[in-house]
Amino acid sequence: MAGHSTGLARRESSGLATASLVCGIVGLFFAGIILGTIALVLGGVAYRRVPSGMAKAGMVLGVVDIVLAIVVLATLNSDGGGWFIGG
Repeated sequence: MAGHSTGLARRESSGLATASLVCGIVGLFFAGIILGTIALVLGGVAYRRVPSGMAKAGMVLGVVDIVLAIVVLATLNSDGGGWFIGG
């Protein structure tokens, strides 16, 4: 009986790790702060259940997403950031 529940936990955490990795990758291009946070949380939950490289990669990508989004927002909000249209 214990083996059955372990397989279920492994499968469930594998799905969480995959979702974390996908959110981390997509977050590099769109909605970095939101998807990065989701990737970080899902990766952490998956890593606590069954430590895996995929969960760890999702967490790392989540942190990269958040940092990159903050840098881009800070650059765009600075005085020389561009976005000026008109004469």
